[in-house]
Amino acid sequence: MNIVDRRLNPQGKSLSNRQRFIRRAKKELTEAVRKASGERKLSDIGNEERVWIKADRQKEPQIRHSTDQGERDYVLPGNKEYQEGDRIKRPQQEGGGGRGSEAADDGEGEDAFQFALSQEEFLDIFFDDLELPDLLRKQMKSSDSFTTVRAGHSMNGSITNLNLKRTMQNSLSRRIALKRPRLSDMLTSAAEIEALEDAENAEDVERHGELTAQLESQQRRSRRIPFIDPVDVRYSRFEQVPQPVTSAVMFCLMDVSGSMTEHMKDLAKRFFKLLYLFLGRRYKNVEIVFIRHTHLAREVDEETFFLSRETGGTVVSTAFDEMLRVVAARYPRDQWNIYAAQASDGDNTAVDNAKVVQLLKQKILPLCQYFAYLEVKDPDGRDMATDLWRTYEQLVKNGEPIAMRKVAERSQIFPVFHDLFMRGGQSAPAQKVNS
Repeated sequence: MNIVDRRLNPQGKSLSNRQRFIRRAKKELTEAVRKASGERKLSDIGNEERVWIKADRQKEPQIRHSTDQGERDYVLPGNKEYQEGDRIKRPQQEGGGGRGSEAADDGEGEDAFQFALSQEEFLDIFFDDLELPDLLRKQMKSSDSFTTVRAGHSMNGSITNLNLKRTMQNSLSRRIALKRPRLSDMLTSAAEIEALEDAENAEDVERHGELTAQLESQQRRSRRIPFIDPVDVRYSRFEQVPQPVTSAVMFCLMDVSGSMTEHMKDLAKRFFKLLYLFLGRRYKNVEIVFIRHTHLAREVDEETFFLSRETGGTVVSTAFDEMLRVVAARYPRDQWNIYAAQASDGDNTAVDNAKVVQLLKQKILPLCQYFAYLEVKDPDGRDMATDLWRTYEQLVKNGEPIAMRKVAERSQIFPVFHDLFMRGGQSAPAQKVNS
């Protein structure tokens, strides 16, 4: 039996073939997507992307008839050498029977080809194995999350919810219990009566009368006991069950002081852009709070956070003070999972480090499910420990849960991001990605 799926694909695309190709080439597509994240403009991250993958990695296995095994029948016109039944020695073959190499003389394979991913496919591959660590279910003031679940059967309902299987089971049980005659039995009796219509034998005449009486009884009983009775009909019943809503807030803290070069700001913005896309893609009830700071800190909207050019001195504690103010105003801890991600070049006013340690130990870290610190560097700068890095490193040595990473190149952003938010992973407290 051959089954042909003739359903139309959306927008005329060969959807099933496309999905099959994506599953088969997922490793290559993942590498290409992650490489693209470091090469694209900041505003283009997450949009529809054309990625390059090597064609020679996508060879599909093929089944062919072996040229050196098995038996075949040939018709060779004009043959004068052999007759029917002769055994012919198989000719010697050079090399295997498979497909020849497609490499060029210099060893190169086929050219790479472009594959266009939609935004949905791009983000699905990009964030495939990432999640927020230690996300807990917490109480919400209101919930709009409901799941439809089966709740048995009922004797009335919408015709669209008619449960045909249960209805027919009830009908069959009732007909068996009430001994309703089967249609096949009545047809057999009718055929036998018709065969005895012209009978003259006394036994056949008597048999004809018995069958006629029996058929009339079956017909009366069949009319009194319907095939399907209203009492048989069952409808599937469904209920809307409220679901616990997992709510979280992510605080994005970015240093935009004068010590942050354009390259450093670009790295920080790329990290937060990935974080913004990841949260928006994977979680429904996650809010994002953007906080920029110099010697002053303030909560800003998304556009200001990524595009504003303000600058100034550096006082890191102001960002933590602003975060605590927002938490107290809008995000009680018993109702929200609280996360924080900070990006900075590591510079801070020396007298402010003690306040930073106090705020982290006593308020910020006990409040957060997860705290990540990203230190951005210039690619040609010296890799020296900054004041802020040493301060945080000392907290880590004392057992405080801070995930710390360093980056200096665009290509390092995704590996670091993946390391910080990998599903089921336990990141080391402090490390860097080498150039």
